[in-house]
Amino acid sequence: MAVTGMSRPSWMSRRPTLRGYRRMGVGARLAVGTVMLLALVIVVGLVSLGLGPVEIPISHVAWILISPFGIDVPDFGRTEQLVIEQIRLPRLVVGASVGIALGLAGATMQGLFRNPMADPGIIGVSAGGALGAVVAISTGTAALFLMALPVFAFVGAIAAAFLVYAIAAVGGRFSMATLLLAGVAINAFLGAVVSAIILFLPDNEALREVLFWLAGGLDSRSWDHARIASPLILGSAFLLLLMSRDLNLLMLGDDEARSMGVRVGRMRVLLLVTAALATGAAVAVSGVIAFVGLVIPHIMRLLLGPDNRVLIPMSALGGAVFVLAVDTVARTIIAPAEFRLGVLTAFVGAPFFIFLLIRNKRQVYSL
Repeated sequence: MAVTGMSRPSWMSRRPTLRGYRRMGVGARLAVGTVMLLALVIVVGLVSLGLGPVEIPISHVAWILISPFGIDVPDFGRTEQLVIEQIRLPRLVVGASVGIALGLAGATMQGLFRNPMADPGIIGVSAGGALGAVVAISTGTAALFLMALPVFAFVGAIAAAFLVYAIAAVGGRFSMATLLLAGVAINAFLGAVVSAIILFLPDNEALREVLFWLAGGLDSRSWDHARIASPLILGSAFLLLLMSRDLNLLMLGDDEARSMGVRVGRMRVLLLVTAALATGAAVAVSGVIAFVGLVIPHIMRLLLGPDNRVLIPMSALGGAVFVLAVDTVARTIIAPAEFRLGVLTAFVGAPFFIFLLIRNKRQVYSL
């Protein structure tokens, strides 16, 4: 059921979009947007795979990528193949997955909360993941086996999300305003716990690892990390796309959504849990990557309009493009050293957030 012609929050309806694109049907808009953004993903990915301490021509990158399919390609160096297949390609897959997760979770949160400044960290997911990872590092568990850190981070992220939701649902009546306030409180509390652990870390190497993880990054990501995060993120993306029509209706208000057959309470829980699952999986393998879930949905909404049936998948692909592009800059700008990905995304996202605050300071948002 289309929702065009019905009222939306003014911050979602007043922005200009590409002429002609909005007049297309949902299927056509999805097809055009997907083709354009997938092309950008491919271009950015090829460039990223070729750059680094070992410079690899893009033509060689393409040959290496298609060689497993039995296609005859010119000879390329064995060193180049190992660099692509064992170092850069898993990092690229993890980075794209993280961007997908943060982009679609941000679009979902902004629609669900009817708040343009919502992002995946608003319900404590990032703070919970950070605490889980810091516990794994500080106790030495992360050194015992490769997947300890992402497992601890994922458990912490999901546990924090459920704690915030449980507080918002105390007494059997869910409150969106309480959820937002609980998210602020839990984020502050978990951040304080992380700071306390850091203060008492006796091992300088562990302290360095904690600080690097909190700054976010994709260094040393392997196929094991990709196998952990990618299925959870892609599964969450599929579920959020299926629920995008109901999210459109929820944006109109609970009464309107109920009148159109949406089970408001159940749908809100499903949207929150699915977005938290995607964000938790991303945080578990990349650390804290700030502002992607805030910036990308806004850019996509500006260009493509507010319909979540288009916005959610396009925010996912836009997030992948953004994270891959920023990660490429992060690992080449001060080569052979590496800048932290989370720091660079904050450099972009913080000014954008301030711009939103100034632009919308007179507007009262519905919770």
